[in-house]
Amino acid sequence: MDEAASLPRSAGVVIVGGGVIGASTAFQLTRRGVTPLLLERRQLGAGASGKSGALVRVHYANTHEAQLTLRSLDVFRNWDSVVGHGSPGFVQQGFLQVVAPEDEPKLRANVAALRGVGANTWVVDPGELREIDPLLRTDDITCAAFEPESGYCDPNGTLYGFAQAAEAGGATIATQTEVTGIEVESGRVKAVETAAGRIETERVLIAGGAWANRLLSPLGVDIGLVPRRLQVAVFRHPPEMPAGLSHRVVIDASNHSWLRPEGNNCTLIGAERQTYEGDPDTYSQSVDAPVVDDARQALANRYPVFDHATMRGGWAGIIMMSPDSHPILDRVPGVEGAWLFTGDSGTSFKTSPAIGAILADWMTDGGTAGFDVHPFRVTRFHEGAPWVDATGYSSMPLQSVSR
Repeated sequence: MDEAASLPRSAGVVIVGGGVIGASTAFQLTRRGVTPLLLERRQLGAGASGKSGALVRVHYANTHEAQLTLRSLDVFRNWDSVVGHGSPGFVQQGFLQVVAPEDEPKLRANVAALRGVGANTWVVDPGELREIDPLLRTDDITCAAFEPESGYCDPNGTLYGFAQAAEAGGATIATQTEVTGIEVESGRVKAVETAAGRIETERVLIAGGAWANRLLSPLGVDIGLVPRRLQVAVFRHPPEMPAGLSHRVVIDASNHSWLRPEGNNCTLIGAERQTYEGDPDTYSQSVDAPVVDDARQALANRYPVFDHATMRGGWAGIIMMSPDSHPILDRVPGVEGAWLFTGDSGTSFKTSPAIGAILADWMTDGGTAGFDVHPFRVTRFHEGAPWVDATGYSSMPLQSVSR
């Protein structure tokens, strides 16, 4: 992974952004005989990917994103044979989606839909929940959804593994290389401008996370993307917690939180009551004291044993939110040879293996790996048709980096 001094003057494909989407796409392009150039303005994982909670779960209130996770699960489970470099550190911890009682009909509808596309999930009652996760409080809920094969990953391990595999396949990765603009001639991509010089190319992927607007705005593309600063906290398992006993990965809609184990004796939780706009160049990467208090309360509400748990750390990251909080995966409007992935609102780590394959197909042979990308189109906002999940939960938590 080189710095800007060795930049080529031309490339068949340029990928802007050294997060997990960019690295996954670079790897998949090499599998199709293309040797891309990936440019990252700082270090790999400097944006949301490096701070991700890296949950891997199928449960969505739509089947489109769920199918992306199902495809990606095959990669996480078979990493050595598919990617062959590094390790995602996938832990099959089991996942629970907890909702308030009034959302039970929606949860049951979502589970039925997810089972219809091949997800191994089912609805469990409080008695079954106590067997699945003995520490979990159940007196305020009527049911939950369980996925025994889901879990979480090491986000940086996943990213570095994709990057190493891409380089082994012939890709060039240049860090500390800021892309300053996309040169367009007669409606087609002509070159990418960087702080270290110009690189001619006919194909470019903009996967710059919270920095995407800086490249899209000069192209006349305004889709209402907003960078948001989000936070997580880590708590030490208290001495009252039985030795050797952990808990499942949980999204707890009723307590506006998500959580998972962190190492052998800690828990990582995202629990926020609001989000804040942020400048990706200057935002504070530390966790705020009020967020720590919110996180401890949300954690103890679902796992009472954590009522007086010691806070061990935390951090803030920055994501790019779309107007409807769903990802945008499409060509850049009006610019032939330019593709875009953005606005995922902190939820697309788990789908990155599938997204990389889709983008690589799209950029090489015009297909999309047999996947229907229409719901992810950029034009939905100008069409007045934002993506709204009919069975979304009324108490669904705010996005955090990243669930």
